[in-house]
Parts: sequence; structure tokens; C-alpha cells
Amino acid sequence: MIRKAENPDMEEILHIYDIARAFMRSHGNKAQWINGYPRREVLEYDIKEERLYVCEDDFGIYGVFMLRIGDDPTYREIRDGSWLDDSPYAVIHRIASSGRRHGVLREALDFASALCPHIRIDTHALNEPMQNALVKEGFRRTGIIVCEDGTDRVAFERLPS
Repeated sequence: MIRKAENPDMEEILHIYDIARAFMRSHGNKAQWINGYPRREVLEYDIKEERLYVCEDDFGIYGVFMLRIGDDPTYREIRDGSWLDDSPYAVIHRIASSGRRHGVLREALDFASALCPHIRIDTHALNEPMQNALVKEGFRRTGIIVCEDGTDRVAFERLPS
């Protein structure tokens, strides 16, 4: 089940991000989500804005992601490529899994697609597992965007089928 995150979920959410950071480091990605990103304040803001979601089963929370429908400021400029379509889109950020269940990305994408089938997402150039998963889910690499902190990310887009 996917539901909006709530403040009492915070400790579980932070733990999932710790697990995700360790997974990235173990797969050669030492540059993404550094210095404790995403910080509690970012997640609290996302909860307040009702755009942080959790994947949950009878055993607890096993996945988390931010979903926004509408323009994303970091996606306004793209280099070394271009967006495939300018129609309204959803964006997924900060997706993470505890590793307890497989398929968090697919669950999040199915959930997002039901609300807006045009989806954009980005990841670090060193995050090969995520890039491979996105291609497997029908995304196309579209170029490079720059995050608020000034770092580059590889942008992907999936249009409605």
C-alpha cells in the first residue's frame, strides 16, 4: 500500500534513507546523498506539503519517495539533450527502499502514473543500479539537469504509452 507520509513515520523514513545511502556506497556511488541528505528538515517540509509517500505492508514501511505533479524548478533547463515532451508531468525524487521488498520503484511509478502518466526523474551519474532500473521501466535518458546544490544529475523521462 502507498500512502502519504506522516510525521510519526519520520524515524522509519530516516532509517530507510540510511540503508539506501549504504547501498549506493556499496555499489560505487559515493557522491550522491552525502552529508546526511535528505535531511529531516527536507522530509518534514515534504510531509507538510503532502508530497512524501511511503510504501507500507503489515510489517511496516519499506519504501519512501517524493512525488510532485507539476513543474519542477530543477527541470526548467536541460543540457546535452532535451525533454521529450512539454506536457504536464509528475516528478519523483528521493526514492529509497529498505531492501526488505523488491519493486519499490515499480510501485512508485504505478502510483504516480495513475495520477499523471508523463513522468520525469533524475539520478546521479554514478547510480548505475537506478539508471538500469529506469531504462527497464521504459524511461529514456534525456540529458543533464542541475540540482539546487549545483550538482549534475542524469535526467530521464517516460511518456504515456
